[in-house]
Amino acid sequence: MSSTSSHSKPTARHKSAASSAPTRVVINTRPVERAAPLTQYLQAAGLSVVEIPMLTLQPRPITNAEMALMRQWFAGDYQALVIVSPTAAAAGLAVWQALAREHHGQHSERNGDKQKNASQNNESQKTTERQNLSAPSHLIVVGEATAAVLNEAKIKAASYHVLQPRVANNEGMLAMPEIDSLQAGDKLLVWRGLGGRRLLVNTLQARGVHIDSIAWYERIMPHEACRQYNQWLQQFSTAASVPSPLSSEAIPAAPSTAQHPKPIPKQSKPVVIISSATAFEHWRQVISQGKRQANDETSAEDTVKQPLADSTGADGLPKLKLSDFAYVVLGERLANMVADEQLSYWRVEDLAPATILAAISA
Repeated sequence: MSSTSSHSKPTARHKSAASSAPTRVVINTRPVERAAPLTQYLQAAGLSVVEIPMLTLQPRPITNAEMALMRQWFAGDYQALVIVSPTAAAAGLAVWQALAREHHGQHSERNGDKQKNASQNNESQKTTERQNLSAPSHLIVVGEATAAVLNEAKIKAASYHVLQPRVANNEGMLAMPEIDSLQAGDKLLVWRGLGGRRLLVNTLQARGVHIDSIAWYERIMPHEACRQYNQWLQQFSTAASVPSPLSSEAIPAAPSTAQHPKPIPKQSKPVVIISSATAFEHWRQVISQGKRQANDETSAEDTVKQPLADSTGADGLPKLKLSDFAYVVLGERLANMVADEQLSYWRVEDLAPATILAAISA
């Protein structure tokens, strides 16, 4: 799938290309705390990148039932722990450390060391707790950033390591020996966000594996999503040459009745990076709502598909449709979603910046 440059110019937040040639526009929808490495990598490659996050991560308080699951895992009741994101790793690690501290305190009291422990310097005590963490099961993480959170905790247990799949997705985890060997009756705990992909869980449950999960956070629509999109749209439309790269002359319409329609050309379309179904639904909502501000209480479960408008928006700006963009999507599920709507896309199997650049450049 080949791609060519669009006719847009970088905005103030974009890195200008060295030459006067137009640069390809890429919209990075990753959460703020995860966007920078990808943005910087693509900018260094000469692409014009704007960050319009479609997700913000909101912490969830742990429930009594989830705390009970943590205690069971800490006691060694699970064969493995799967951690899907740095946010889940950090939240779970804090509770893990609290359980270790509680266990250490109970052990010290039984051995008459209560007074000694009480006199320890607080910072020194925290360092000791981190260094003495011992993992009660295999620790399996999806990517490097998640692994870094745990590795910084200095888990001290020779028989346990932070394990990663060769490919950082659900399919890659299913191929790992530690996951592939799980049988009926085995137990797996997952640290994750509310919602998310279900391939790993569904596959293992069909095999008879018992799976529990703790949702440490939820994905909601960022407050500024609509405003940021409309600000970009105004700049993009102003910078675009005439005729517009999004006009029917530049982008042939997709056939409406063909049994096997031809792919929609991507050459002149801004590229949108989508990493989850929730992010895609939020993007759909932003595109359809135009100037209307996103509800700050919209969650992954409450996001409603809005009908796409086909009229000109406020201030005479074009009101773009989903099909006016090309997409980089993660995994099979998202690829099927955009394919069902006859949208132009590249599918990737991980979110490494080099992987995304290679897809766009293919």
